Amino acid sequence: MSHRVVNITEFKARCLSLLDGVGKGEGSITITKRGRPLATVTPARPPAWKSPEGAWSGKVKLAGGLETADTSGLWDVLRRPSEPRR
Repeated sequence: MSHRVVNITEFKARCLSLLDGVGKGEGSITITKRGRPLATVTPARPPAWKSPEGAWSGKVKLAGGLETADTSGLWDVLRRPSEPRR
């Protein structure tokens, strides 16, 4: 990865191609104005993966008996072809 320094006029003229290069992993860019650093453009990091385990813990309350209710009669997938609907 390389680091490039470009003045603001060059950045304005070639903005999209410079940003495409940063996105492809060609390094970062420091934009200068009158020789002084103005901004640094670096590739964005992908968000860290967060496990969904425990995400609803303490936020959801199940109604009484819901976790043990038999709902198998409601699902066509579980019903044999010879069984009538209830």
